[in-house]
Amino acid sequence: MIDPHLQTILKAMADSGFQLPDPLEVPSLRAIADAPIPAPQIEIAQQRDLTIAIDGRELAGRLYHPEPSKLLPVVLFFHGGGWVHGTLETHNRLAAHIAVKAHCALISVDYRLAPENPFPAAWDDALLSLRWLKKHHGDLNIDAERIALAGDSAGGNLAAAAAQAVAGDAAIVHQLLFYPVLDGRCATASFAQDHPGFLSSDQMRWYWDQYAPAKKRSDPRASPAVVSISADLAPATIIVAGNDPLHDEGTAYAAALEAAGVATNLHDFPVAIHGFASLFGMAPIADEAIGKATDALRSAFRSKQDE
Repeated sequence: MIDPHLQTILKAMADSGFQLPDPLEVPSLRAIADAPIPAPQIEIAQQRDLTIAIDGRELAGRLYHPEPSKLLPVVLFFHGGGWVHGTLETHNRLAAHIAVKAHCALISVDYRLAPENPFPAAWDDALLSLRWLKKHHGDLNIDAERIALAGDSAGGNLAAAAAQAVAGDAAIVHQLLFYPVLDGRCATASFAQDHPGFLSSDQMRWYWDQYAPAKKRSDPRASPAVVSISADLAPATIIVAGNDPLHDEGTAYAAALEAAGVATNLHDFPVAIHGFASLFGMAPIADEAIGKATDALRSAFRSKQDE
């Protein structure tokens, strides 16, 4: 079953002729999937593009700051798109909305994409962009002692893997994962089902093929769910959708975090679809998910400030 508002959106897209290329091919998929959602942009006091200089090269980034004159905590955000597509523009609304609702700064990172840059390129970019943020926090008017790592789908994979890499870093106060990719084995029960919406099981397997060959997927930098969980990981908020091949690995990861002693809030939306949080303002269930996510960020930032 799908939420009726989401069902209406899917029907409108289908009626307009929207469909993914068959077979999936990188150029044609990007041509379709990299078009931003046609919806009003979010007003925010400051939005400016950045150059993230790391390891002798440059990545594009974007800073969102709702109160530029004030030192605020920050979310380091990684967009979704199966590591193959997705841009600063496709996630511009979501990034700005999170910053406004959580009253924090946010830096969105345009990490390198596969298959041109296979694993571990995106993971390297995620970790190095965190180091860059800490080094340049003064120029950005952000509090480098209150950082959250966040992302959706493949970006959730990068946020989770980066959080594991810096476990024990007191500056990382939260990880926010929207329907994250966590396990390259693609063997959970939800992968055996057909799911309506924006992501099928076969499509997710195709993304994995572009990003990391099977022999590399047991690397925890690629599959955060395969490693033993450290109790030093930052607390987590995980949002999953019932109509999504990634549903079960998200719920399993939440259980593993809790078993390891990591404070974790799992929000399971049985009638949602993959990618639904980006449809805020169009589907109330998406607004509910964003509310839970930004409430968690506010609480994490406030708790750190009160220490």
